[in-house]
Amino acid sequence: MKYLIVGLGNKGDEYTETRHNVGFKVAEKIAEKIDAPFKSSNFGLLAEGKHKGRRVFVLKPDTYMNLSGNAVRFWMQKENIPLENVLVITDDLALPFGTLRMKMKGGAGGHNGLRNIEEVLNTGNYTRLRFGISAEFKDGQQVDYVLGKWSDEENEKLPERLDRFANASLSFVFAGVGNTMTAFNGK
Repeated sequence: MKYLIVGLGNKGDEYTETRHNVGFKVAEKIAEKIDAPFKSSNFGLLAEGKHKGRRVFVLKPDTYMNLSGNAVRFWMQKENIPLENVLVITDDLALPFGTLRMKMKGGAGGHNGLRNIEEVLNTGNYTRLRFGISAEFKDGQQVDYVLGKWSDEENEKLPERLDRFANASLSFVFAGVGNTMTAFNGK
């Protein structure tokens, strides 16, 4: 069985430590856990490893957030990975910092990366893992907040949350989406 885990983010040093790139951070933690280094490949950086006998492809697209769908489609087709074995990790303003929410399907919720994936795949029926970044910004400051760096307090808590999200992602691979939602959602 093959699985594709896609961490959404933007390429470039200026984005590395921003809230919007938390999908990349989780992807890096997953690759570390399965001892799979990232290598430059089509549509981004790809790590390939195994978890409990299952092949896992971890992708950090280099298409920029708003064009992530092409990268997802390419790797699904290249490796013949079914939609039910795809997990997309993204930031979410609607959730308090560090909150974990996995859903089997749904809308883009205003997230341009998810919107593009849905347009390219022509469906929203894929599993997504949302990392709460909260909405601690004033009117008109959303872009600056999302593309801003973590606060000191968030940075202190981030390693534990990244570990938790990586564990949830690997649970998705081994235990399935339903069991993972029960075990991890809201925690």
